[in-house]
Amino acid sequence: MVKATDILDEQPILEVKDLQTSFFTEKFEVKAVDGVNFAVPKGKTLGIVGESGSGKSITSLSVLRLIQDPGKIKGGEILFKGENLLDKSEAQMRKIRGNEISMIFQEPMTSLNPVYTVGQQISEAYMIHQNMSKKEAMLRSTEMLELVGIPSPKQRVKQYPHELSGGMRQRVMIAMALACDPELLIADEPTTALDVTIQAQILELMKDLQDRLGMSIIMITHDLGVVAETCDYVAVMYMGKVVEYASVTDLFKNPKHPYTVGLLNSLPRHDVDLGDVELNVIKGSVPSPDNIPTGCRFAPRCPFASDICHEKLPHLEQSEEGNQIRCWIYTDEWDGDPEVNVNDQRST
Repeated sequence: MVKATDILDEQPILEVKDLQTSFFTEKFEVKAVDGVNFAVPKGKTLGIVGESGSGKSITSLSVLRLIQDPGKIKGGEILFKGENLLDKSEAQMRKIRGNEISMIFQEPMTSLNPVYTVGQQISEAYMIHQNMSKKEAMLRSTEMLELVGIPSPKQRVKQYPHELSGGMRQRVMIAMALACDPELLIADEPTTALDVTIQAQILELMKDLQDRLGMSIIMITHDLGVVAETCDYVAVMYMGKVVEYASVTDLFKNPKHPYTVGLLNSLPRHDVDLGDVELNVIKGSVPSPDNIPTGCRFAPRCPFASDICHEKLPHLEQSEEGNQIRCWIYTDEWDGDPEVNVNDQRST
């Protein structure tokens, strides 16, 4: 089986190998993350994309060991700077979270504590990880608010989350995540629910801070436009598995997996007048987690599916271009049309 590092030109700061995270009910096991492999190079951005329920956020929470009952990380390795985080004690993980690895959560209004000022919440990281006094920590918190572009930081540091706009709250979340200069930042839908102008500002801010601080980023998103603008590599997930892993240039220029092509076709076009033509959609719906298909998990929705697709799950294999793909079409075992070209389905 190919390694996640095989397509990288740089050494990874994070390498995830065969990660398995499940949630358990009285009746069945939900395999939210099922054998996921990827790597994040130093100073680069990896985008993880897919529909809701594909396992993107659970993957990011697994990296930080934030999975709670009834969830459980069942197996695999999470190598951060060569050390397996799954072997760390909870006390050791607390030193890593917020210090070496930080996370921007999806919804800033629910992630920020409403009864503490934003300054108090940012200061906590400095006091815990860098042993600063309350006064020193508050001063650094003010500096961080200025760094992330919040106007009048001396005033804002004393305000509560409900007194700030959505864009400002998101910037506060970024300030909290970057307080201790982490080497890896995980951003889970960092621009969700923000208007397009604020989205652009947040993404530009993150890119600027990455260039200045040299940190690596995992960008969790369903927005392929964000991926194209910010990422160096992309992992496409479907039902808990990576189905395609490539550089961002290769993915947009020559996608291989039918699911990736479907996602790209679903993007609205702004450069042509389509009149009354409806947007392309991926037909069907994601299968229920208690009724996972026997073969390829995308087979029930795939326009190219053949017998083997419904019978056997394909492995993640190396393509001729050096990228990784989980699809029978690109193997010697393919029993469908030998002349099939997935890219023929691309929207023009």
